Amino acid sequence: MIRRAQRAGYRNRSDVMMEILRCGVVGYGYMGEIRRAVIERSPRLRLVGICEPNADTRNRVIGCETFETANELLATGLDILFVCVPNALAPDLCIEAMRGDVHVFCEKPPGRTLEDIERIRAAETPAVKLMFGFNHRFHPSVQRAKVIVDSGRLGGIIGVRGVYGKSGGSGFRQSWRNDRTLSGGGILLDQGIHMLDLFRFFCGDFERVKCFTNDSYWNLAVEDNAYVILANDQGQNAFFHSSATLWKHTFQVHVLLEEGYLTVAGLLSRSGSYGRETLTVGKRQFEGETEAVGNPAEELTYFDRDDSWDLEVAEFVRCIDESVPVCISSSQDAWEVMKIIDSAYKDAGRPPENAS
Repeated sequence: MIRRAQRAGYRNRSDVMMEILRCGVVGYGYMGEIRRAVIERSPRLRLVGICEPNADTRNRVIGCETFETANELLATGLDILFVCVPNALAPDLCIEAMRGDVHVFCEKPPGRTLEDIERIRAAETPAVKLMFGFNHRFHPSVQRAKVIVDSGRLGGIIGVRGVYGKSGGSGFRQSWRNDRTLSGGGILLDQGIHMLDLFRFFCGDFERVKCFTNDSYWNLAVEDNAYVILANDQGQNAFFHSSATLWKHTFQVHVLLEEGYLTVAGLLSRSGSYGRETLTVGKRQFEGETEAVGNPAEELTYFDRDDSWDLEVAEFVRCIDESVPVCISSSQDAWEVMKIIDSAYKDAGRPPENAS
Protein backbone atom coordinates (compact mmCIF):
# COMPACT_ATOMS: atom_id res chain seq x y z
CA MET A 1 0.00 0.00 0.00
CA ILE A 2 1.06 3.63 -0.44
CA ARG A 3 1.34 4.19 3.31
CA ARG A 4 3.87 1.37 3.62
CA ALA A 5 6.03 3.07 1.00
CA GLN A 6 5.68 6.37 2.82
CA ARG A 7 6.85 4.85 6.10
CA ALA A 8 9.90 3.54 4.26
CA GLY A 9 10.85 7.17 3.55
CA TYR A 10 9.54 7.77 0.03
CA ARG A 11 8.39 11.33 -0.48
CA ASN A 12 8.10 11.92 -4.23
CA ARG A 13 5.21 10.89 -6.44
CA SER A 14 7.67 9.20 -8.79
CA ASP A 15 9.03 7.01 -5.99
CA VAL A 16 5.85 4.97 -5.67
CA MET A 17 3.31 3.67 -8.11
CA MET A 18 0.12 5.63 -7.81
CA GLU A 19 -2.15 2.97 -6.37
CA ILE A 20 -5.93 3.18 -6.27
CA LEU A 21 -7.09 4.24 -2.81
CA ARG A 22 -9.93 2.19 -1.31
CA CYS A 23 -12.64 4.44 0.12
CA GLY A 24 -15.66 4.05 2.35
CA VAL A 25 -18.43 6.50 3.22
CA VAL A 26 -20.18 6.57 6.60
CA GLY A 27 -23.57 8.26 6.42
CA TYR A 28 -25.56 8.39 3.19
CA GLY A 29 -27.45 11.64 3.48
CA TYR A 30 -26.95 14.81 1.46
CA MET A 31 -23.19 14.94 1.96
CA GLY A 32 -22.70 11.19 1.70
CA GLU A 33 -24.22 11.27 -1.78
CA ILE A 34 -21.92 14.14 -2.79
CA ARG A 35 -18.81 12.37 -1.51
CA ARG A 36 -19.79 9.17 -3.28
CA ALA A 37 -20.03 11.08 -6.57
CA VAL A 38 -16.59 12.63 -6.01
CA ILE A 39 -15.05 9.23 -5.31
CA GLU A 40 -16.61 7.73 -8.42
CA ARG A 41 -15.35 10.62 -10.59
CA SER A 42 -11.78 10.32 -9.36
CA PRO A 43 -9.35 8.03 -11.23
CA ARG A 44 -7.38 7.59 -7.99
CA LEU A 45 -10.24 6.45 -5.76
CA ARG A 46 -12.43 3.38 -5.62
CA LEU A 47 -15.61 3.10 -3.57
CA VAL A 48 -15.58 -0.06 -1.46
CA GLY A 49 -18.84 0.48 0.35
CA ILE A 50 -21.23 2.71 2.25
CA CYS A 51 -22.20 2.44 5.90
CA GLU A 52 -25.72 3.60 6.67
CA PRO A 53 -27.50 2.49 9.87
CA ASN A 54 -30.96 3.40 8.53
CA ALA A 55 -32.28 0.30 6.77
CA ASP A 56 -34.61 2.21 4.42
CA THR A 57 -31.78 4.46 3.25
CA ARG A 58 -29.42 1.51 2.98
CA ASN A 59 -31.88 -0.34 0.78
CA ARG A 60 -31.95 2.58 -1.65
CA VAL A 61 -28.21 2.39 -2.26
CA ILE A 62 -27.38 0.73 -5.56
CA GLY A 63 -24.09 -0.01 -7.27
CA CYS A 64 -21.96 -0.76 -4.23
CA GLU A 65 -21.87 -2.86 -1.08
CA THR A 66 -23.59 -1.52 2.03
CA PHE A 67 -22.88 -2.01 5.73
CA GLU A 68 -24.92 -1.42 8.86
CA THR A 69 -21.97 -0.51 11.09
CA ALA A 70 -18.75 1.42 10.60
CA ASN A 71 -16.76 -1.48 12.04
CA GLU A 72 -17.97 -3.73 9.22
CA LEU A 73 -16.92 -1.16 6.64
CA LEU A 74 -13.52 -0.53 8.25
CA ALA A 75 -12.88 -4.29 8.34
CA THR A 76 -12.78 -4.34 4.53
CA GLY A 77 -9.34 -2.70 4.59
CA LEU A 78 -9.88 0.93 3.66
CA ASP A 79 -7.33 3.59 2.82
CA ILE A 80 -9.74 6.53 3.32
CA LEU A 81 -12.92 6.93 5.35
CA PHE A 82 -15.29 9.76 4.47
CA VAL A 83 -17.26 10.71 7.61
CA CYS A 84 -20.64 12.25 6.71
CA VAL A 85 -22.66 11.81 9.91
CA PRO A 86 -24.37 14.05 12.49
CA ASN A 87 -21.94 16.10 14.58
CA ALA A 88 -22.29 14.02 17.74
CA LEU A 89 -21.14 10.87 15.93
CA ALA A 90 -18.20 12.27 13.98
CA PRO A 91 -15.45 12.40 16.65
CA ASP A 92 -15.58 8.72 17.62
CA LEU A 93 -15.65 7.62 13.99
CA CYS A 94 -12.64 9.78 13.14
CA ILE A 95 -10.71 8.46 16.12
CA GLU A 96 -11.60 4.83 15.44
CA ALA A 97 -10.54 5.08 11.79
CA MET A 98 -7.24 6.82 12.52
CA ARG A 99 -6.37 4.27 15.20
CA GLY A 100 -6.84 1.66 12.46
CA ASP A 101 -4.32 3.47 10.22
CA VAL A 102 -7.04 4.82 7.91
CA HIS A 103 -6.92 8.35 6.48
CA VAL A 104 -9.99 10.43 7.37
CA PHE A 105 -11.91 13.08 5.48
CA CYS A 106 -14.59 14.46 7.83
CA GLU A 107 -17.37 16.92 7.09
CA LYS A 108 -17.61 20.12 9.08
CA PRO A 109 -18.16 20.78 11.89
CA PRO A 110 -15.71 18.43 13.61
CA GLY A 111 -18.17 17.56 16.36
CA ARG A 112 -20.37 19.56 18.68
CA THR A 113 -17.79 21.35 20.81
CA LEU A 114 -14.19 22.53 21.04
CA GLU A 115 -13.51 19.49 23.20
CA ASP A 116 -14.59 17.22 20.35
CA ILE A 117 -11.96 18.51 17.94
CA GLU A 118 -9.38 18.35 20.72
CA ARG A 119 -10.17 14.65 21.19
CA ILE A 120 -9.82 14.08 17.45
CA ARG A 121 -6.49 15.90 17.31
CA ALA A 122 -5.17 13.86 20.22
CA ALA A 123 -5.66 10.72 18.13
CA GLU A 124 -4.06 12.20 15.00
CA THR A 125 -0.62 10.84 14.05
CA PRO A 126 1.84 11.49 11.19
CA ALA A 127 0.95 8.06 9.78
CA VAL A 128 -2.53 9.18 8.71
CA LYS A 129 -3.94 12.27 7.04
CA LEU A 130 -6.94 14.13 8.45
CA MET A 131 -8.86 16.79 6.52
CA PHE A 132 -12.16 18.56 7.13
CA GLY A 133 -14.79 19.59 4.60
CA PHE A 134 -14.42 23.37 4.56
CA ASN A 135 -15.52 23.23 0.96
CA HIS A 136 -16.13 26.94 0.46
CA ARG A 137 -12.36 27.58 0.35
CA PHE A 138 -12.29 25.72 -2.96
CA HIS A 139 -15.11 27.61 -4.68
CA PRO A 140 -13.84 29.42 -7.80
CA SER A 141 -14.84 32.91 -6.65
CA VAL A 142 -13.09 32.44 -3.31
CA GLN A 143 -9.99 30.98 -4.95
CA ARG A 144 -9.77 33.95 -7.33
CA ALA A 145 -10.32 36.42 -4.49
CA LYS A 146 -7.58 34.77 -2.45
CA VAL A 147 -5.10 35.12 -5.32
CA ILE A 148 -5.90 38.85 -5.58
CA VAL A 149 -5.54 39.39 -1.82
CA ASP A 150 -2.26 37.48 -1.65
CA SER A 151 -0.85 39.39 -4.63
CA GLY A 152 -1.02 42.61 -2.62
CA ARG A 153 -2.08 44.64 -5.64
CA LEU A 154 -5.04 46.08 -3.72
CA GLY A 155 -3.09 46.54 -0.50
CA GLY A 156 -3.70 44.92 2.84
CA ILE A 157 -7.03 43.83 4.30
CA ILE A 158 -8.80 46.42 6.46
CA GLY A 159 -11.75 44.20 7.33
CA VAL A 160 -14.27 41.64 6.11
CA ARG A 161 -18.01 41.16 6.46
CA GLY A 162 -20.39 38.47 5.36
CA VAL A 163 -23.97 37.23 5.24
CA TYR A 164 -24.89 33.57 4.96
CA GLY A 165 -28.54 32.74 5.32
CA LYS A 166 -31.29 30.37 4.31
CA SER A 167 -35.01 30.14 4.81
CA GLY A 168 -35.15 26.95 6.84
CA GLY A 169 -37.82 25.19 4.83
CA SER A 170 -40.78 22.90 5.35
CA GLY A 171 -38.70 20.10 6.88
CA PHE A 172 -36.49 22.37 8.96
CA ARG A 173 -38.09 21.56 12.31
CA GLN A 174 -37.52 17.82 11.82
CA SER A 175 -33.84 18.09 10.83
CA TRP A 176 -31.26 16.51 13.15
CA ARG A 177 -29.33 19.80 12.80
CA ASN A 178 -31.87 21.37 15.16
CA ASP A 179 -31.61 18.61 17.76
CA ARG A 180 -29.07 20.14 20.13
CA THR A 181 -27.99 16.75 21.48
CA LEU A 182 -26.94 15.71 17.96
CA SER A 183 -25.77 19.02 16.50
CA GLY A 184 -24.41 20.95 19.48
CA GLY A 185 -25.73 24.25 18.15
CA GLY A 186 -27.84 25.94 15.52
CA ILE A 187 -27.22 27.95 12.36
CA LEU A 188 -23.91 29.39 13.59
CA LEU A 189 -22.35 25.94 13.96
CA ASP A 190 -24.08 24.43 10.94
CA GLN A 191 -23.65 27.10 8.28
CA GLY A 192 -21.86 30.04 9.90
CA ILE A 193 -18.77 27.90 10.44
CA HIS A 194 -18.09 28.19 6.69
CA MET A 195 -18.08 31.99 6.87
CA LEU A 196 -15.80 32.00 9.90
CA ASP A 197 -13.43 29.65 8.12
CA LEU A 198 -13.33 32.01 5.12
CA PHE A 199 -12.59 34.96 7.41
CA ARG A 200 -9.62 32.99 8.75
CA PHE A 201 -8.66 31.99 5.19
CA PHE A 202 -8.32 35.66 4.27
CA CYS A 203 -7.18 37.27 7.52
CA GLY A 204 -5.75 34.63 9.83
CA ASP A 205 -6.80 34.27 13.44
CA PHE A 206 -9.11 36.51 15.46
CA GLU A 207 -8.44 36.95 19.16
CA ARG A 208 -11.58 38.85 20.24
CA VAL A 209 -15.15 37.68 19.72
CA LYS A 210 -18.54 39.24 20.39
CA CYS A 211 -21.78 37.44 19.58
CA PHE A 212 -25.54 37.88 19.84
CA THR A 213 -27.96 35.06 19.06
CA ASN A 214 -31.69 34.41 19.14
CA ASP A 215 -34.20 31.74 18.25
CA SER A 216 -37.21 33.99 18.01
CA TYR A 217 -38.85 32.39 14.98
CA TRP A 218 -38.25 28.62 14.88
CA ASN A 219 -38.15 28.20 18.69
CA LEU A 220 -36.10 25.00 18.53
CA ALA A 221 -33.71 25.58 21.47
CA VAL A 222 -30.89 26.30 19.02
CA GLU A 223 -30.17 29.73 17.52
CA ASP A 224 -31.83 30.63 14.24
CA ASN A 225 -29.82 33.87 13.96
CA ALA A 226 -26.29 34.74 15.04
CA TYR A 227 -24.51 38.09 14.75
CA VAL A 228 -20.75 37.85 15.29
CA ILE A 229 -18.13 40.62 15.56
CA LEU A 230 -14.43 39.74 15.46
CA ALA A 231 -11.13 41.60 15.91
CA ASN A 232 -7.52 40.52 15.68
CA ASP A 233 -4.13 41.81 16.74
CA GLN A 234 -3.39 43.02 13.18
CA GLY A 235 -6.12 45.64 13.53
CA GLN A 236 -8.57 43.84 11.24
CA ASN A 237 -12.25 43.57 12.10
CA ALA A 238 -14.94 41.24 10.80
CA PHE A 239 -18.69 41.00 11.06
CA PHE A 240 -21.17 38.44 9.83
CA HIS A 241 -24.79 37.43 10.09
CA SER A 242 -25.70 33.72 10.01
CA SER A 243 -29.42 33.13 9.62
CA ALA A 244 -32.11 30.48 9.24
CA THR A 245 -34.73 33.19 8.71
CA LEU A 246 -33.22 34.93 5.71
CA TRP A 247 -36.09 34.01 3.43
CA LYS A 248 -34.05 34.69 0.29
CA HIS A 249 -31.04 32.35 0.36
CA THR A 250 -27.97 34.58 0.44
CA PHE A 251 -24.20 34.20 0.42
CA GLN A 252 -21.99 37.29 0.37
CA VAL A 253 -18.42 38.00 1.47
CA HIS A 254 -17.02 41.52 1.28
CA VAL A 255 -13.27 42.09 1.64
CA LEU A 256 -12.29 45.73 2.22
CA LEU A 257 -8.70 46.48 1.18
CA GLU A 258 -6.50 49.56 1.31
CA GLU A 259 -6.67 50.08 -2.46
CA GLY A 260 -10.07 48.59 -3.26
CA TYR A 261 -12.52 45.85 -2.42
CA LEU A 262 -13.71 42.38 -3.38
CA THR A 263 -17.24 40.99 -3.21
CA VAL A 264 -18.02 37.29 -3.52
CA ALA A 265 -21.75 36.79 -4.04
CA GLY A 266 -23.89 33.80 -4.87
CA LEU A 267 -22.75 30.23 -4.44
CA LEU A 268 -22.66 27.32 -6.82
CA SER A 269 -24.59 24.61 -5.02
CA ARG A 270 -26.60 21.52 -5.84
CA SER A 271 -29.87 23.36 -5.25
CA GLY A 272 -28.80 26.52 -7.08
CA SER A 273 -30.81 28.53 -4.55
CA TYR A 274 -27.97 30.92 -3.62
CA GLY A 275 -27.77 32.38 -7.11
CA ARG A 276 -25.07 32.61 -9.71
CA GLU A 277 -21.58 32.79 -8.24
CA THR A 278 -19.72 36.03 -8.93
CA LEU A 279 -16.64 38.00 -7.95
CA THR A 280 -16.67 41.80 -8.11
CA VAL A 281 -13.34 43.64 -7.98
CA GLY A 282 -13.32 47.38 -7.40
CA LYS A 283 -10.37 49.75 -7.12
CA ARG A 284 -10.51 52.70 -4.75
CA GLN A 285 -11.28 55.95 -6.54
CA PHE A 286 -11.89 59.30 -4.88
CA GLU A 287 -14.06 62.12 -6.24
CA GLY A 288 -11.54 63.39 -8.77
CA GLU A 289 -10.86 59.94 -10.20
CA THR A 290 -14.35 58.66 -11.01
CA GLU A 291 -17.37 59.98 -12.87
CA ALA A 292 -19.80 58.85 -10.15
CA VAL A 293 -19.00 59.81 -6.57
CA GLY A 294 -18.69 56.73 -4.36
CA ASN A 295 -19.08 54.37 -7.34
CA PRO A 296 -15.72 53.33 -8.76
CA ALA A 297 -15.39 51.18 -11.86
CA GLU A 298 -15.84 47.47 -11.16
CA GLU A 299 -14.82 44.23 -12.83
CA LEU A 300 -17.43 41.45 -12.58
CA THR A 301 -16.62 37.78 -13.18
CA TYR A 302 -19.24 35.01 -13.36
CA PHE A 303 -18.57 31.38 -12.43
CA ASP A 304 -20.78 28.58 -13.68
CA ARG A 305 -18.63 25.53 -12.99
CA ASP A 306 -18.15 24.16 -9.48
CA ASP A 307 -15.15 21.87 -9.14
CA SER A 308 -14.79 22.60 -5.42
CA TRP A 309 -15.79 19.12 -4.21
CA ASP A 310 -13.27 17.44 -6.52
CA LEU A 311 -10.51 19.97 -5.85
CA GLU A 312 -10.58 19.55 -2.08
CA VAL A 313 -10.49 15.75 -2.29
CA ALA A 314 -7.69 15.97 -4.89
CA GLU A 315 -5.73 18.07 -2.38
CA PHE A 316 -6.33 15.41 0.26
CA VAL A 317 -5.10 12.69 -2.09
CA ARG A 318 -2.02 14.77 -2.90
CA CYS A 319 -1.12 14.95 0.79
CA ILE A 320 -1.45 11.16 1.02
CA ASP A 321 0.60 10.56 -2.13
CA GLU A 322 3.41 12.91 -1.15
CA SER A 323 3.31 12.12 2.57
CA VAL A 324 3.07 15.81 3.46
CA PRO A 325 0.99 17.39 6.21
CA VAL A 326 -2.52 18.58 5.43
CA CYS A 327 -2.23 22.38 5.32
CA ILE A 328 -5.64 23.37 3.93
CA SER A 329 -8.74 22.53 5.99
CA SER A 330 -6.51 20.80 8.51
CA SER A 331 -7.30 19.78 12.06
CA GLN A 332 -5.56 23.01 13.14
CA ASP A 333 -7.98 24.99 10.97
CA ALA A 334 -10.89 23.03 12.46
CA TRP A 335 -9.66 23.69 16.00
CA GLU A 336 -9.17 27.42 15.37
CA VAL A 337 -12.65 27.93 13.94
CA MET A 338 -14.25 25.86 16.69
CA LYS A 339 -12.41 28.01 19.21
CA ILE A 340 -14.08 31.09 17.72
CA ILE A 341 -17.49 29.41 17.80
CA ASP A 342 -16.95 28.29 21.39
CA SER A 343 -16.10 31.90 22.36
CA ALA A 344 -19.09 33.21 20.40
CA TYR A 345 -21.57 30.88 22.10
CA LYS A 346 -20.16 31.68 25.52
CA ASP A 347 -20.30 35.41 24.86
CA ALA A 348 -23.92 35.06 23.76
CA GLY A 349 -24.77 33.13 26.91
CA ARG A 350 -25.57 30.03 24.87
CA PRO A 351 -22.84 27.44 25.54
CA PRO A 352 -22.79 24.52 23.09
CA GLU A 353 -24.20 21.15 24.03
CA ASN A 354 -21.89 19.31 26.43
CA ALA A 355 -20.09 16.53 24.60
CA SER A 356 -20.05 14.22 27.58
